[in-house]
Amino acid sequence: MSKTLPIETRPLSELVDDFRGAFKAAQQGRTFKRREGVHFTSLEAARNCPTRERRTLLQAIRTKHPQSIYELAKAVDRNLKNVQQDVRLLERHGLVPLAEKRRGQQSKVRIPEAPFDQLALRIAI
Repeated sequence: MSKTLPIETRPLSELVDDFRGAFKAAQQGRTFKRREGVHFTSLEAARNCPTRERRTLLQAIRTKHPQSIYELAKAVDRNLKNVQQDVRLLERHGLVPLAEKRRGQQSKVRIPEAPFDQLALRIAI
């Protein structure tokens, strides 16, 4: 089944209002509806997130199912440090969750996941 992640541009005032509403609901013990997607305040910021290299990472995660960020870097033939930076940014924006798995008794590995197979850019006017 196909799952699309919306990437939207919205005015900062709307994002702040959403945050205030969610914070107030949490303080009062009420549930609140979270908007699914990634939200940016400008088109430039929205376009800079899914760069060609990061889209390649997303595609490799979906198709190759790497079991570590190191395996992902090898799969796309890129420098590990650069891939780590890109994965951190994608994780921060909610595009790539990282699952932790134990390897051996003392080490943990972070496995990148790609729960979305499409990104949809919506621009507020």
